[in-house]
Amino acid sequence: METSVNPTAHVFGIEFDLTILAMSLLTVIISFGIIFWATRKMTLKPKGKQNFIEYVYEFVQNTIKPNLGEYTPKYSLLMFTFFFFILIANNLGLLVKLESEDYNFWTSPTSTFMVDFTLSLIVAIVVHVEAYLKDYLSPFPMMLPMNILEQFANVLSLALRLFGNIYAGEVVTALIVGFGTKSLIFAPFAFVLNLAWVAFSAFIGCIQAYVFTILSSKYISEKLPEDEDES
Repeated sequence: METSVNPTAHVFGIEFDLTILAMSLLTVIISFGIIFWATRKMTLKPKGKQNFIEYVYEFVQNTIKPNLGEYTPKYSLLMFTFFFFILIANNLGLLVKLESEDYNFWTSPTSTFMVDFTLSLIVAIVVHVEAYLKDYLSPFPMMLPMNILEQFANVLSLALRLFGNIYAGEVVTALIVGFGTKSLIFAPFAFVLNLAWVAFSAFIGCIQAYVFTILSSKYISEKLPEDEDES
């Protein structure tokens, strides 16, 4: 089966995926636009669009609170940003299919491993900033290789989990659409099947945004000092 590829450009010997860059920028614009729209003219008694954005923010807070405890307010905005960005990015590729004979111009940014790896790397940086290298400078220097391996495994698993689910969803969607274009007889069946799959993929996209957020908060919490309330 022939497949289209994303257009690329080379700058100073570095290859840039133009589709992923454009879709990532579009995700940022959509995320910012929704939040900007929902937070204009906020009131003490929320209603309508303000209710929506406050519900999402509180949902993220309640998700990370079991892991972060008293540090929840410190990381609420970061985790909310992760959740909202990934939520939009995961489902963006389900909206339309835009491609030429040779190139694909529309896809979910998170269907590309390097985007997911970058998000995971940001989490890893936050983890190490909070750790102050205490785990690697502990009285047990022989644990150094194990600590490095553990952190690498955390970053890789976080990225692979997100990438695998979103990429697989888009591949199956493309197969269903291709099946529907083979014959008019198959088109109605493919249409119904595609609707069901898109709904399921949207659900999985939301779950993956939730999973990424809760795992990120878990990794960060492992490097934080004990809660002052705990004894």
